[in-house]
Amino acid sequence: MARKEYEIVIIGGGPAGLAAGLYAARARRKTVLLEKGVIGGQIALTELVENYPGIPSINGFDLAQAMLNQAESYGLEVEYAETTGIEQDGRLWLVRTAEDEYVAKAVIVTAGADYNKLGVPGEERLTGRGVSYCATCDAAFFKEQHVAVVGGGDAAMDEGLFTTRFADKVTVIHRRDKLRAGAILQERAFANPKMEFVWNTVVTEVLGEDAVTGVRLHNRETGEDTTMDVAAVFVFIGQHPNTGFLGGLVPVDEGGHALVSEWMETELPGLYVAGDARRNSARQVVSSAGDGATAAIAAEHYLANSFGE
Repeated sequence: MARKEYEIVIIGGGPAGLAAGLYAARARRKTVLLEKGVIGGQIALTELVENYPGIPSINGFDLAQAMLNQAESYGLEVEYAETTGIEQDGRLWLVRTAEDEYVAKAVIVTAGADYNKLGVPGEERLTGRGVSYCATCDAAFFKEQHVAVVGGGDAAMDEGLFTTRFADKVTVIHRRDKLRAGAILQERAFANPKMEFVWNTVVTEVLGEDAVTGVRLHNRETGEDTTMDVAAVFVFIGQHPNTGFLGGLVPVDEGGHALVSEWMETELPGLYVAGDARRNSARQVVSSAGDGATAAIAAEHYLANSFGE
């Protein structure tokens, strides 16, 4: 196992990590960013980002690549590996992956969050065969068919609206009697003739053998159980932070989000958490980028004051 030394290690390549990488690299700190999947995180799977200031509309993958290219132009290094653990090593930090160990004076955790699952029979087995957590990725496979979208927030409406470009009918299944999505997205969804809504209802089973053929539903008000024929189920019921590898190093809230200061500082010197992995994140591209910049500035001050560099 190779042992690599850096001043700053950034864990996660979403907007927070890319912004942190830009600021750290521009400060001439030897910095590496570790990403287990696709650069950009969730925005890489987003067809259009319409609320990033100064850019009226851009494909999410393209925005992530632009951020990456800018950071790399200042010397940011990127390695594709999943972080398996992190621990203190004296005044330094040790970050482990399956292949290597990274020694750093400061670590910025920007690992983001993953999608919550329904946890019902058929979901796991049919994932990739009609069960999806990314309509932007998979909606085109279900042209002129009836599909279901589960959820009532911004992601559910945004992805549901995108799906109407392909599907004949999109039924939104929501466990409450009103949506949680922003007003503009609600207006667009209710105005779309392809979108229908089933209220106060939860999915209890995903049906199908080799592919999704339907869902079993339970109405929380009436207690009635029904089935609905659909060719796909797109699930958007929130996220959970990727903070498991911290192993109890820092306090977290009941959802697993790290508790940090306004400078993204944890209770441990040199360890920062920014973006969707921290408590009370706005979960927006622009706020995550701001978090990453803030964490990198804080880390720069820490290195200068604690190591005299």
